[in-house]
Amino acid sequence: MATAAETLSGAMAPRPFRVVRRQRETGDTWTLELEPVNGEPLDFVPGQFTMLYAFGVGEVPISICGERGGPLVHTVRAVGAVSEAICASRPGAVLGVRGPFGRGWPVEEALGLDVVVVAGGIGLPPLRPALYECLRRRSEYGDVVLLYGSRTPADLVYRREVEAWRSRFDLEVDVTVDRGEGDWRGKVGVVPKLIGSARFDPGAAVAMVCGPEIMMRFAAEALLARGVPEDRIYLSMERNMQCGLGHCGHCQLGPTLICRDGPIYRFDEIEPLMKVREL
Repeated sequence: MATAAETLSGAMAPRPFRVVRRQRETGDTWTLELEPVNGEPLDFVPGQFTMLYAFGVGEVPISICGERGGPLVHTVRAVGAVSEAICASRPGAVLGVRGPFGRGWPVEEALGLDVVVVAGGIGLPPLRPALYECLRRRSEYGDVVLLYGSRTPADLVYRREVEAWRSRFDLEVDVTVDRGEGDWRGKVGVVPKLIGSARFDPGAAVAMVCGPEIMMRFAAEALLARGVPEDRIYLSMERNMQCGLGHCGHCQLGPTLICRDGPIYRFDEIEPLMKVREL
């Protein structure tokens, strides 16, 4: 049996994964498909993340955004030296992967209920595996709704896939942007405003929300106003994660360590902490 030190050492050592596909989503955001150089594919539950390592540069936490059983998929925005190096990795390049880490979306708890997915900007990638799982097991859920918003049309990710989802009869999709630029003919406004007119039964629904923290606050308020119980609203609180194991303490939020206890939290668990200024 492995000792605690050996287990920790194994969790800290990245596995090599090779980039097999790279696709641009927006001006600064790329989707990478990875396959293990050796060993088994990475198994995960929707909502978990990995620590993605660019050799010689560093590592960052990135949510897994593909389907279970397929390539390991990450959608990454280039906002610093590490994420820029990852986004620049072309097919054939090797990256390090640690994980998966964290607590996932409540796809099992939502069985038999309506599912409301609320995404803002780059918040859609962490939600995509949960949506894939609901669609794969479509008959086991009630109504499934995707409400997606971004700052501008150019910031929307997975545009072709979202359009394909809109053509399905068993999925309601509504998209909005804060500013309708160029030839945009869709809705204009913040994504929480879509919640009031979405078709779902608030008393028998589970909501999964990911995006900027202020957007999640307003989305949770709108869901509560519709009548969704606060213990059926889930938020992704990804921020300041650096080790993935709850050891470094950078992701501490009050009494909780996000990489260990989250990143997915019920609203009634996390809402008191969100009210504390500068926490």
